Amino acid sequence: MGSITLKQVTKSFGSTQVIPPLDLQIEDGEFVVFVGPSGCGKSTLLRLIAGLEDVTSGVIEIDGVDATSKPPAKRGLAMVFQSYALYPHMSVKKNIAFPLRMAGIDPDEIERKIAAAASVLNLTDYLDRRPGQLSGGQRQRVAIGRAIVREPEAFLFDEPLSNLDASLRVNMRLEISELHQSLKTTMVYVTHDQVEAMTMADKIVVLHAGVIEQVGSPLDLYRNPRNLFVAGFIGSPRMNFIEGPEAGKQGAATIGVRPEHIALSTTEGMWKGKVGVSEHLGSDTFLHVHTDAGTMTVRADGEVGLHHGDTVWLTPQDGRVHRFDENGMAMQ
Repeated sequence: MGSITLKQVTKSFGSTQVIPPLDLQIEDGEFVVFVGPSGCGKSTLLRLIAGLEDVTSGVIEIDGVDATSKPPAKRGLAMVFQSYALYPHMSVKKNIAFPLRMAGIDPDEIERKIAAAASVLNLTDYLDRRPGQLSGGQRQRVAIGRAIVREPEAFLFDEPLSNLDASLRVNMRLEISELHQSLKTTMVYVTHDQVEAMTMADKIVVLHAGVIEQVGSPLDLYRNPRNLFVAGFIGSPRMNFIEGPEAGKQGAATIGVRPEHIALSTTEGMWKGKVGVSEHLGSDTFLHVHTDAGTMTVRADGEVGLHHGDTVWLTPQDGRVHRFDENGMAMQ
């Protein structure tokens, strides 16, 4: 079991409260991602769950048992950090074995656990190497292997891919997702990258200034953001926002339309504009179009035959306009 429950949890550093009272339920076996901009409190929240930071007030339960005052080693959790935190003088095998040796596990059992973890992570051929002989992705897999052998109730990942280059990030994202499918163990993952959140999570927790703005599946948040912050944070490129008379026509203070939900025409439409910068990505082209309602980003086919300065018309697709009131909350 690996359920985690936070009840009215707060965290203050001196007189500064970084986590206002917060409630959250993480179910056994879920892959939950904390996402938000830098400084939103996501890593602090993860460290509170791990026991690396003391809770100022509130209760943290793990499998229904109060763990608020338990030390990290007694919580049954394993954490994987942004830095690999490997011992450079030890082999991969000894790095993975280290927590088991410290716990006094039988040597034969240690060998079995190492072999199983190495097989899952494709590290069997690298067990005798040292960290300095490995790539960044391989080193991160060793750090994950060191966590796997402990057979924790839940894994906690603190921005584990941020030190990797773009292609390795994609590969490791897939590997961690596959690992979750095979282990069926609760995973709590912190990232500022909403693409990682959208592609990996069963459930996303969007944080802003220590406050949970919305909790839901990736598609829930994409289709039904509850406020302007979530609407602007989830989705890449970000949602277009339009204020003023154009929004007022639809009875809203602000309307939002995603780049992929705007129809593009060279003859007619709702908003007339001129093409500015075009970002060609192969399969897609993102056009930045200057209109009287503001500059909008439009997702078009990669082969679109438009150039800087061309006149175009933009029209939002039926049922794809998001409306927000003067407080930034979504309207029905």
